[in-house]
Amino acid sequence: QVQLVESGGGLVQAGASLRLSCAASARTGNTNGMSWFRQAPGKEREFVAGIMRDDNSTYYGDSVKGRFTISRDNAKNTVYLQMNSLKPEDTAVYYCAADFDVYYSSRLYRYWGQGTQVTVSS
Repeated sequence: QVQLVESGGGLVQAGASLRLSCAASARTGNTNGMSWFRQAPGKEREFVAGIMRDDNSTYYGDSVKGRFTISRDNAKNTVYLQMNSLKPEDTAVYYCAADFDVYYSSRLYRYWGQGTQVTVSS
């Protein structure tokens, strides 16, 4: 069983930056792929970014390309999401997810964190 704990959310103004962290309780094949999703009220959960442990390959959703950067520290079993140039439409609960690979569909992940709120005011 893998537990994921997110931190770093908050309330910021448009144009600001935030960094989210997600710490995994174990380093196993179940955390080869680690990703961030977000969900705004009344909307489906959306893929934000993902990263693989073996080669650090990264994947991004179209809405965040060029503004967000995902990275990981394998020694700490932790993945980060650096969010720059934040916009009001980035407001959502951000979730960390983990599984064998990076998948764009949230349905394919077995392990989830509890979520952290990010609110961007205009």
